[in-house]
Order: sequence, then C-alpha cells, then structure tokens
Amino acid sequence: MKLTTHRVSAPLHTPFVTALRTATHVESLLVEVSDGEHSGWGEAPQVWKVTGDSLAGSQACIEGPITAALDGLGPDDLTEALRRVQSAAVGNFGAKDAVDVALHDLAARRRGQTLHGFLGSTTDVVRTDVTLSVGDADALADAGKARVADGFDVLKIKVGTDAAGDIERVRRVRDAIGPGPRLRLDANQGWTRRDAVTVIRAIEDCDIELVEQPVAAADLEGMAWVTDRVNTPILADESVYGVRDLVAVIRHGAADLVNVKLAKCGGLATARTLLELAREHGLGAIVGCMMESHVGVGAAAALVSAYPTTAVNDLDAAWWLREAPVTGGIRYDGSLIHLPSAPGLGVTGLTV
Repeated sequence: MKLTTHRVSAPLHTPFVTALRTATHVESLLVEVSDGEHSGWGEAPQVWKVTGDSLAGSQACIEGPITAALDGLGPDDLTEALRRVQSAAVGNFGAKDAVDVALHDLAARRRGQTLHGFLGSTTDVVRTDVTLSVGDADALADAGKARVADGFDVLKIKVGTDAAGDIERVRRVRDAIGPGPRLRLDANQGWTRRDAVTVIRAIEDCDIELVEQPVAAADLEGMAWVTDRVNTPILADESVYGVRDLVAVIRHGAADLVNVKLAKCGGLATARTLLELAREHGLGAIVGCMMESHVGVGAAAALVSAYPTTAVNDLDAAWWLREAPVTGGIRYDGSLIHLPSAPGLGVTGLTV
C-alpha cells in the first residue's frame, strides 16, 4: 500500500466563531492510501485549540512512523493494519484517524461496498444539527432564523465567552425561532462550575436539549457537580478522547452523554468501541466532528449510519464550506446528510 498526503485549505462561506477560536478556512491534511487500483481517503484536521494536532505534525506522523508500521502489509490485512496504526505513535489522533478511515475506505472499495455498507448499514441518510457561531444577541437571533429557513430543526448555540450575556443570547434565539426547533448549547469549556449552574438554571425554561462541555475538560469533578445540580442533560466533549477518558467520565458520573469524534479518538475502530461502551453504561451519545471537509464528515456520517446514536448528531462542518476540496462524497439537504451510493466514501479525487 502507498500512502500519499495532500494539504488543503478550503474557505468557509461564513466565519465560524467559538469560545476557543475563530475559523475562516478548513485547514486539513487529506490522506490517500492506494493499492495500485483503488484509493481510500481519510482526513486529519488541524485543531490547535482542542487536540493540538497540526498539519505538519500529522504529515510527519503519517509519512514517518505510520508508514513504517504498515510496511509489508497488504490491503486485506485490515485488522492488523488498524492495530499497527494505533500503536505507531503516542497521541497524533488526527493522523491515526486519517489513516484508519482511509484503510476502511480502501477495504470497502475493494469489495465494491459503500463505507456505511461495509460497516453493516443500509441507511443512507443521517441527520445533523447546525451551529450558530458566537455573536451578539441580534446576530444570533438572525442566524437562528436563517438556519431554520435553511431546513435545520436542531440548532447549537456557541456560548461560554460571557456567562451573563449568554442568558440573553439564548433567550433571544428561542424567541426568534419559536418553540419548534430544538436548542442545544456548547460552552467549549468556557464557564466555571458555578457560572454553568447559574446560566443553565436560568434558561431551562427555554427548553434546552443539552449543554455540551460546560467546564474545563480536566475538571470531571466540576462537571459532575454541574450535572448533579441542573435538569438539562450534560454532554462531555473535550473531556473524552479515548476509552480511558470515557471510563473516567462514567466513574465520576460527570455527564449524561458523550460526543464521539474521530479526530479525538483516532478513527472508526476506537469510535465504535466508545459508542458501545457508552451504550452499555446507559450514557447517551452523539457523533461530532471538527472543522473538516466532506472526507472526515463523510466517515463520521457512515459511522452514525451503522451505529445509531441517541440524539441528532453534530456533523455540519462540511456544510460551512464555500466549496468542497474533493469530488464526490456526501451532500447536504438542510439537516439531512445523504451518503453516497458509490463505493467507500464516494470520493473520487481532489478539486484543489
């Protein structure tokens, strides 16, 4: 198998603002694994403020230890290849994710199957929420109405930059969109535990579906403290990368749900384990993504198709792109993501 990396920078149609960063482009490393006849694709996004992964670091990991670890394996040695990818280096979850997905994609293509079919599903449509970037109350209210008009019925509001102002912003969005669409919040670790309880209690009459990562990722005791004091379900995101992290969340009783992301856990193999572990212990789950293209989001959507979650997933990242950096793959129709009927991820090449 031959591994090739491609750096891409794809502009967004609207800046994406969170408590941690502002993004105007998706910066990613696409990985192509070829057997000489078929190519599988994967993606390693650059996420300085969450995983710390960079394009240069992911590229060095893929072209160095991961390529070396796969030396001598054929394209049908999927289980052993996935094991070697995970043990090739410490950390570097984006790089591992990209190669893990590309290997799955290649295996599916060699069998003439879609990736979601290869994972055991016949469902070719999954739902996503859409995020409202951090902004003032008027901007968020306008964005909420616009996204509902675009066909989305689950909206995620980015909060966490100003606890006092967050209450007003959430209320303004709810007033603007009416009682029908669901609202969820993502604080991206931006609150203290006391601010989190104050804000969440103040807006629970706005029918909030869930609140994501209200406090710092390492503060599991703080998140458990919040979970115990509010009625709204708490979703762990940055607190959970791999299996050990999820076990810690379960032991602390720190959250009601977990957000599984391929770029945090290192690919489809680990993600499936996390979803099964959450289910066995009575935790809800969604699958999310970083700011990624149709490659990374397509892999996450295929996972959701085969491993249904307990709430609408958070897979809108590629919707924000002005144009896709690849041909083929998933497509959006409002809140619906249509998975391809072509083999694998359905990606046929680069557009940039």
